[in-house]
Amino acid sequence: MEGSIVLYTWMVRGHLHPMTQLAHRLAGLGVPVTVAVADVPSTRDSPDTIARLAASYPSVSFHLLPSPAAATRSAGTADPDADPFIALIADLRATNPALLTFLRSIASVTALVADFFCPYGFDAAAELGVPAYLFCASGASVLAACLHIPTMMRSASASFGDMGHDLLHLPGVHPIPASHLPEALLDPNGSQYEAFLCLLEQLPRANGFLSNTFEWLEPRAVKAIRDGTACGCVRPGVPAPALFCVGPLVGEERGRDAEKHECLRWLDSQPARSVVFLCFGSASSVPAEQLQQIAVGLEKSGHPFLWAVRAPVAPDADCTKRFEGRGEAAAAEALLPDGFLDRTRGRGMVVSSWAPQVEVLRHPATGAFVTHCGWNSALEAVLAGVPMVCWPMYAEQRMNKVFIVEEMRLGVAMDEYDEGTVTADEVEAKVRLVMESEQGKEIRERMATAREMAAHALEIGGSSTAALIDFMDHLPSRFYPNSVIGSEF
Repeated sequence: MEGSIVLYTWMVRGHLHPMTQLAHRLAGLGVPVTVAVADVPSTRDSPDTIARLAASYPSVSFHLLPSPAAATRSAGTADPDADPFIALIADLRATNPALLTFLRSIASVTALVADFFCPYGFDAAAELGVPAYLFCASGASVLAACLHIPTMMRSASASFGDMGHDLLHLPGVHPIPASHLPEALLDPNGSQYEAFLCLLEQLPRANGFLSNTFEWLEPRAVKAIRDGTACGCVRPGVPAPALFCVGPLVGEERGRDAEKHECLRWLDSQPARSVVFLCFGSASSVPAEQLQQIAVGLEKSGHPFLWAVRAPVAPDADCTKRFEGRGEAAAAEALLPDGFLDRTRGRGMVVSSWAPQVEVLRHPATGAFVTHCGWNSALEAVLAGVPMVCWPMYAEQRMNKVFIVEEMRLGVAMDEYDEGTVTADEVEAKVRLVMESEQGKEIRERMATAREMAAHALEIGGSSTAALIDFMDHLPSRFYPNSVIGSEF
């Protein structure tokens, strides 16, 4: 293959991290690859983040694309009342000139692979005659749903919001309540609705799709995308866009302190599969009252736990203020019931904000994972073989909950998650169900199988490694990497 593959994403960990893992795997096959990162949302730390990634993945090139929105914010002219989602899509579209300039600066570009939220970058690829592909950091079921939703939205007699818990039957997708779609799709009169619909309508422009999944995990959705029924592409002589299942794209956190985290040392002292791990992702937090209920439920369950606690966002301003300016232990203690840490000392550990999630999940002591159902976290649990207690919070996480619990049967749902505050009794009940019951044992056995199948998919000759090679064969210049046999990722 002559030329580079350019992967195009943006500055949010849930998208940047799996795209980096994809680049790492492509580079492991001897492919020249560059990750172009839109500086959206722009922060002062963006250049440092890119520098850390470049140092951690020396076989991959990284390039930060300047965003006009960053200059607007620096000048103090940004609208403080702008809708965040609409501003995000506008900022990514506004990065297109920088993307086009960057692509032109490369001697030869073989393909552009754009993140799910960056399909307007296809315009830059089209101007240069470069084939463009879409990378979905979520699974095939979410992708299949998103491909079909525009057809349903344009012809629906009622809004998804009005349909409430009525089940949607989408090709290749386990039935999902309409209310579990991303919030932007629920209100046709909302400001986000048209922006999201227009985004989804860009997806079929791709020459093909890469999905962060593996075929065994989501066979129905994979089939529906490949045969074209998911996006209504079944027409004589018009093939459906190709689908390449290249996951799970999971890697350990790099660039942090090399010293072993204190929570891993604590896990070393715990019995095998005894600890419940609670972590709600890099962007989620729960209200102060909910933190109190979680603490009470954990205490009543009697099981060891490791809990990554984040400070609540507004309107819990007083609680957040108490959190700031303290050391980790003191900060976490300020959010929890009086005496909780003392009463659970030895049996439980609370860390402030961050824990090395991949390493925690792979630790022999970890027995269950209370998660927000972000797809990256779900795949990390699968690769570790740890059953999930699903507590979705936003975006497509409610959809993921349905797929994980009802179709894959790799976890249980935390009831009451969409009814306000989840009670301490529910937290206790679900912890006990996964850790003590026959149903929990069955989930654990199913998860052990999923772990084995995920590992096989990533091996030489496995379905996901083969999919990467199929993707390269799909490009205009065929490429047969000499380094495949014996490669390590």
